[in-house]
Amino acid sequence: MLSLAVSMPVQLLFSVVITWFGSSDALMDLEPVRAESPLLRPKVLIAILARNSEHSLPFYLGCIERLDYPKDRIAIWAATDHNTDNTTAMLQEWLSGMESLYHSPWRANSYVDEMGPKHWPDSRFTHVMKLKQAALRSARAQWADYILFADSDNLLTNPDVLTKLIAENRTLVAPMLESRTLYSNFWCGMSMQGYYKRTEEYIPIRNWKRTGCHAVPMIHSTMLLDLRRNSSKALAFYPVHQTYPWALDDIMVFSFSARQAGVQMFVCNREHYGYLPIPLSVQQTLDEEVESFSHTLTEAMLEFPLEPSRYLYNLQKNKDRLAFDEIYLINLERREDRRERMLRSLEVLGIEVTLSDAVDGKALNSSQLQALGIEMLPDYQDPYSGRVLTRGEVGCFLSHYNIWTQVVKQQQQQVLVLEDDVRFELNFKSRLNTIMEDAKRAQLNWDLIYVGRKRLQVKRPENWVKGVKNLVNPDYSYWTLGYALSLQGAKKLLDAQPLSKMLPVDEFLPVMFNKHPKKEYMAHFEQRNLLAFSVEPLLLYPTHYTGEPGYTSDTETSTIWDDENKATDWDRQLTHKKRNRGDAGPTPTWNRGHGDEL
Repeated sequence: MLSLAVSMPVQLLFSVVITWFGSSDALMDLEPVRAESPLLRPKVLIAILARNSEHSLPFYLGCIERLDYPKDRIAIWAATDHNTDNTTAMLQEWLSGMESLYHSPWRANSYVDEMGPKHWPDSRFTHVMKLKQAALRSARAQWADYILFADSDNLLTNPDVLTKLIAENRTLVAPMLESRTLYSNFWCGMSMQGYYKRTEEYIPIRNWKRTGCHAVPMIHSTMLLDLRRNSSKALAFYPVHQTYPWALDDIMVFSFSARQAGVQMFVCNREHYGYLPIPLSVQQTLDEEVESFSHTLTEAMLEFPLEPSRYLYNLQKNKDRLAFDEIYLINLERREDRRERMLRSLEVLGIEVTLSDAVDGKALNSSQLQALGIEMLPDYQDPYSGRVLTRGEVGCFLSHYNIWTQVVKQQQQQVLVLEDDVRFELNFKSRLNTIMEDAKRAQLNWDLIYVGRKRLQVKRPENWVKGVKNLVNPDYSYWTLGYALSLQGAKKLLDAQPLSKMLPVDEFLPVMFNKHPKKEYMAHFEQRNLLAFSVEPLLLYPTHYTGEPGYTSDTETSTIWDDENKATDWDRQLTHKKRNRGDAGPTPTWNRGHGDEL
């Protein structure tokens, strides 16, 4: 009876439940199972320390903006001090424009214990370490998951760099950054005194012969720290560890801190992540630092269409023409990609140019060639393929010829001619200015000065020009990447009447200064007295060499000069490619030297 009495309420309750839901099957459909929402991305604090960075901030901040990472998961910590330029105002302007997207604390610090912007006493190193420590402390106080340190002249061109670094799952990792040299933001060896030590492991990593995430003793400039790791609590820039034995330097202090905490540093080179400038010595000026960054920026622009920050009002940089009456940039109208890259690069370098429309050889027809009086030099053959002149080469020649004509017509005393597929060497502007000033001071009589070329007779030494540094008497050379031309030189080139006996323009020039190995070619030009010189080391190189990804030729891929139905698409074989500075292809039969390889 007791068990029945106890069970009655349970049965009654069950009947009520059945009545409420309609049937016992409804119990299985109380609430559908919904998928969980994705996890929020880790919180990242980006630490920005900028000082006299007016030249780099627009593009640096533009790279930060383009990071493919939720901006509401990013905080910005910024500090600046002792500026002699507009850095403080630019940072304030940027932070103001971005405050609705990022969480943006702001710090402004003063520091006066120094003699100038290039002076680095121990007290300044200590000051920088304190700033970085303050950023680290701020990240921890905000419960950030990561902190990204990125120097204000580092260009993070890969928008996925932050996501990729987080995915490496390391306590301390850096993206390998590139420069035109072997310099990067990591070391593979460290001396007993804490300085850089050259090792065999460095170059294979730097040149992507070994890819992955590599354990190294030093990373700097740009690096990501995982604050969720227990070991990260012991990492510090300041105060200096009590057993620290080396010279006072913020990157060495932090590296020692990581070593004491048992944290391994890693550098990742699975992809191309960005660029950094080559460090300058204390003796170099702030202007040289600006030009160094400009060079880094033009290098990055070869691969990435970089744009400055959208949140900065960018004052137009003062531009000039160096020592020239005019600087001509030759560009085919249909090669908009090259035009835009060159104009951006020249803007960064502060160089004012005049666009000169190139003649499109592919669009020339036989009647146009006849009207211009164009005839090929008798018996001319390309030294590599044995073919005759192409219409692309005719167009290239006419593009230069038109500028020579313009120089004479306007009586311009000296001009600089640039093609649209060049890359500028470090300090291009100041170095070329110095050479032109030295030539003027030495009263050098010149017609043409190569600024970029391919030297072919490398086994024969070229004589240095007396009284002018970094100038040589050139031997047989290829390419017309860039050259200075005087009014006198332009007249000599035109007086040779080359249209009626045309050969490629880079073959014509050495004929005119009497250094072409083919005597039968030179016999067609009676006056071969062009006073030619060359900058050494060169200040211009091609953006791409034959066979490299991205290489295209508007002279090789066209038709032969007198038959628009006979196409040429000659490709120099990759097996002959001279790596580094040399061009691709077999050596001409009359010359067994090699390309200019550095």
